[in-house]
Amino acid sequence: MKTRSQDRLRKLSLLAAIFTILAGAPLAWSQSNPQYIQFRGAAKGALYKPDSGPAPHVGVVLTHRTSNFLGHLGTRELAKRGFMVLGLNTRSDNNEAAVDWEEIPLDIKEGVEFLKKQPGITKIVLFGHSGGGSSMSFYQAVAEKGPSYCQGPNKLLECGNNLTGLPKADGMIFVDAHPSNPANAVRSLNPALLDDKDPTRINPDLDPFNPQNGYRPDGSATYSEAFRKKYFKAQADRMNRLIATALERRKQMKAGKDIYPDDDAFLVVRGIGARLMEMDSSIHHATVKPQKLLKNDGTISTQIVESVRKQTKGMRESNVSFQGGTRLLTIRSFLGANAVRSTDAMDGIDWCSSNNSVPCAIRQISVPVLITAMGGHYFIRDNEIHYEMAASKDKDFVIIEGATHGITPCAECESTPGQYSNTVKNFFDYLQKWINARF
Repeated sequence: MKTRSQDRLRKLSLLAAIFTILAGAPLAWSQSNPQYIQFRGAAKGALYKPDSGPAPHVGVVLTHRTSNFLGHLGTRELAKRGFMVLGLNTRSDNNEAAVDWEEIPLDIKEGVEFLKKQPGITKIVLFGHSGGGSSMSFYQAVAEKGPSYCQGPNKLLECGNNLTGLPKADGMIFVDAHPSNPANAVRSLNPALLDDKDPTRINPDLDPFNPQNGYRPDGSATYSEAFRKKYFKAQADRMNRLIATALERRKQMKAGKDIYPDDDAFLVVRGIGARLMEMDSSIHHATVKPQKLLKNDGTISTQIVESVRKQTKGMRESNVSFQGGTRLLTIRSFLGANAVRSTDAMDGIDWCSSNNSVPCAIRQISVPVLITAMGGHYFIRDNEIHYEMAASKDKDFVIIEGATHGITPCAECESTPGQYSNTVKNFFDYLQKWINARF
C-alpha cells in the first residue's frame, strides 16, 4: 500500500517528466519565442516573429472580446509562414461581465499602432476568429466610417467620439466568425421560461427539451417547421423583454432613481444551452449556393457544402443549471455586447441595433476580406451570409472540410480515421497564399 509521501513523490516525478518533455519540445511549440507586451491601458499582447527567412512586412493582429488569444493557434502557424503576429487580449479578457463593448476598439487600436511601428511592417491584417470577428469588424467599420457608424437613436448603446481616428487595417480574415454575440445570445435563450427569475417555470409548448416538441433523450432532436417558427419568434420576444428591462434600469439610473448610479448585475436565467441548431443538425446545416470547399487532400471543389457536425448532447441538464445555463452580466455588458432587437431569432434580427454585429459592420468595410467557415461546426450558413453581405470588391469565401470551430480536425465527425487530418495545415496554407497575393 502506498504511503501519502510515496504518492506525493510519484506525482512530483510525473510533473518533472512532463516539464522535461515540454522544455525539450521543438521550437514549433513556442514558435518565434513570443515577446510579452503590456500596453498603456489594460490590453496585453504576445508578439510572434518568424524564426528564419525574410523579415516580414505584413503584421497580423488576433483578438477576441474575452478569450485569451496570447497563445492562439494562429499566432504560431502564421509566424511560421512568414508573418509578424500579435495575439492581443482586451481589457475584458476572461470576464464577460466586464465587457465595455464600445471601448474595445481602443485596445485593438493599440495593437494596430504597435505593429505599424515595427521595422519593415507595411501592411496590417485583422484576424477575427469566432467572436473575434465581431470585435475586428466593429473596429474596421469605425476606422473606415468614423464614430457616426456606431452612433444614432437605433443603437442600444452608442459609442463615443473617442473612437475618432482609428488607424485602418489593410485586410480582414474572418475565421468561422459567428454573426455576433447578441445573435448567439438570442438564439441560445430558452423562450419557454415563464418567469425571468425562476428557471423552473416552463411553458411545455415551447420547451425545446420536451419530447413532444421533437427532443430525444439521447440529446438529438428533430423539430418541425411549425415549432421552429414559434420558437424563434418566442426567443426574439424574450430578448426584447430583457432589453426593455435593462433600458428602463439605465433610464432610472440616469434620473438618480435607481439604487446605483452607473451599473448593476444582470442575470439571464436559462440564457445558455437552448440553441436549436446544436440539437437539430438540419438547421443551418449547409450553404444555400455552391461555395468553395477546401478538401483534406488540399484540392478545392465548388459545391453545396454540408456541415459534418454532430449534435450537441447534455444541453437539457446544462440549461437548467446556474453554472451552465445562467449568464452573469451587467446591464452595460448585456446591452453593449449581448443584446439585439429582433422579431425572429434566425431571420428577423435588426443587425444594426447593436454595435456587436458582423452583418452590420461588414457592409461598411471596403478592404479585402477573406471569410472562412469550419465544416465540422454550425456557422457555415452564417458565414455564407457574411460573404453575401460583404461590401468589399475583393472578397473570398472558403469552407474547411471537417474542421472544428477551433480549426483542428473533427475526429468524431470522421467516417474513417484521419479523414480530416489536414485541417490546420490546409487552413493556414490558404491564408498564407491569400495574404501574399494581396500584400
